[in-house]
Amino acid sequence: MNYFDKIIFYLQYPFVRYALIVGVLIALCSSLLGVTLVLKRFSFIGDGLSHVAFGAMAIATVVKVTNQNLFILPITMIAAVLLLRTGQNTKIKGDAAIAMVSVGALAFGYLLMNLFSTSANLTGDVCSTLFGSTSILTITKGEVWFCGIISVLLVAFFILFYHRIFDVTFDENFARSTGTRVDLYNTIIAVIIAIIIVLAMNLVGSLLISALIIFPALSAMRLFKNFKSVTICSAVISVICTFSGIITSILAGTPVGSTIVAVDVLAFILCLVIGKVGRRS
Repeated sequence: MNYFDKIIFYLQYPFVRYALIVGVLIALCSSLLGVTLVLKRFSFIGDGLSHVAFGAMAIATVVKVTNQNLFILPITMIAAVLLLRTGQNTKIKGDAAIAMVSVGALAFGYLLMNLFSTSANLTGDVCSTLFGSTSILTITKGEVWFCGIISVLLVAFFILFYHRIFDVTFDENFARSTGTRVDLYNTIIAVIIAIIIVLAMNLVGSLLISALIIFPALSAMRLFKNFKSVTICSAVISVICTFSGIITSILAGTPVGSTIVAVDVLAFILCLVIGKVGRRS
């Protein structure tokens, strides 16, 4: 049986189709705002928030919360807003605030899981949470619908307020002078990133989430200079890499999250080479 036949064979199973749908939707949403975060030099907010989500998940596990996402999501959203506010403080710059929250949340999360763990395989549970696991292959139809609805809302927001996001991305002072509520849009962007982080935890794990945000944007920037072109290209690259990563992971039996990130890295190298060749010619 060749690879194409294997792909067709695996696509007959609903859990594979669900994983691909959710993966593509998460990749699309993360790539759209990834360009804005990279240009604002705030790309590692995803890293900080992913560690906050890990800490919240540890608390949810300890107190035995049934639906962990309902617990993790509001905590991560609050952390996103606080990170944004703290990052605007002249005493604590954005990168320092993210580093503080990132390291602190990760440390406390792992400490709680060690102190109150009821699992016989704590190391395996932590590694699965940090680097992704096969749980993306066990999602339900209800979770697919939830992810689909959230994705439609996020894409609609980006399209409707594209020009405002553009202004906030490149020149906040100019945006304020034109009457744009910069703080509001920054807060909304931070909250949206928090939602994407929580949705993506099962896909690539807490430590690898930033790759979904950063790599497609950086890859697109090697090929284009126009904001709209970079954003569209970033979305296309992200969707293709995530789809390819999930398929490769299923066929080769490799970890889903690490495989997706590896494909993203290869795509970045390819775009980097193409961009250099294009500038020389």
